[in-house]
Formats: sequence, C-alpha cells, structure tokens
Amino acid sequence: MKISIISGSHRNPSQSEKIGRYVEKLFNTEFSDIDPFLYLLADNPLPLWDQSVWEDNPEWAERLAPLKEQFSNSDAFVIITPEWHGQVPSGLKNLFLLLSRFELGHKPAFIISVSSGTGGTYPVAELRMSSYKNNRLCYIPEQLIIRDVEKVFNDNESDNDQRSDGYYKERLSWCLDILLGYAKALKTMRAETEINNDKFSNGM
Repeated sequence: MKISIISGSHRNPSQSEKIGRYVEKLFNTEFSDIDPFLYLLADNPLPLWDQSVWEDNPEWAERLAPLKEQFSNSDAFVIITPEWHGQVPSGLKNLFLLLSRFELGHKPAFIISVSSGTGGTYPVAELRMSSYKNNRLCYIPEQLIIRDVEKVFNDNESDNDQRSDGYYKERLSWCLDILLGYAKALKTMRAETEINNDKFSNGM
C-alpha cells in the first residue's frame, strides 16, 4: 500500500518536516507492506495556480506530471500543516488547487496540525472546510494536533517532554492504523463504484 505524506510548511527546515520524517520512519518500521512517500513543500517550489493549469499548458503538465503520478498511485494521505497566523500555509492550499479528483478523489487523508504554542485548531477546521470540494479527498474523523512541537518528536530524547512525547507517539500510531483501515475500505469502494462522472466533475 502506498501512502503519501505531505509536509505543508514552506520553511526549510521546519517542525512539519520533522513530524513528516517521523511518520515516514514509523510506516517503515511499525507497519508491514507500506510504501511511504514524503513530499516537502519547503521553499514552496510550486508556482501559484493560474487558469492555464486547466488549459493543457505544457509547462504545467511537465511540472506536475511526476507529482500527479505519485499521488494517483497513493492509497491514502497524511497532511501535515503548521499554523501560520491561525491559517494553513498558502503553499499547501495552492497544492490542493493544482490537484484533482483523479489524484486525490475518494482516498482517505489524516490531518496533523503542528503549533509551536498551544494552537493548531484553526488549520484543521480550514482544511476540513475548504480543501476537498472538487478533488474529493476524504478526511477521516481522527486528527492529531501537536502543541509545543519543539518539545516532542526530537531525535535527542533529552529534548523531549517525556509525558507529551509518549502520548503523541502512541496516539499517532493508533491514528495511522485507522487511516490504513480506511485506505483498504475505500480502495474496494473505488473499484466497485462509479466515482468519476464528468457531468458532476465539481463538488457542491
């Protein structure tokens, strides 16, 4: 099973990347038959969406082809977002504009929101409200909000708050197991159901 992990921070390095690399390692060590792919939006390499994306622009087609192939072959997604000014970073929202139902449609996604303080709630609400309509990505009910992220998931254990670090890691493993359950179920659903109807290409 192929799982794509998207680190939505433009910063390099970032706490979102730190979490993404931990998730990638977890899939490789604690789960069987999982092929993880970590995609970093560090330095925001994708230009902003423009309407030529929909007009078979060859530059866009060349730029997006490898990413679309990877995501099309993915069975589920882990979306990691920092909270910037109470919002999802613009580069991550831009990515959702550039992808479609053919890459993301009817596939489960798990949201991880990270905050350097006690925030992290707003990005979860924003993603659930406005990032799935046309691409048909399916966010699962579980989510993980990692607060005081500098104090957890560090390679040097002495840098971690032991109580918080243990709780987050245990909950993350549990949530990823749920994500994989959804991935298996929705893979069957996609195979048995007409999910792409050009008459209803956009969500309501």
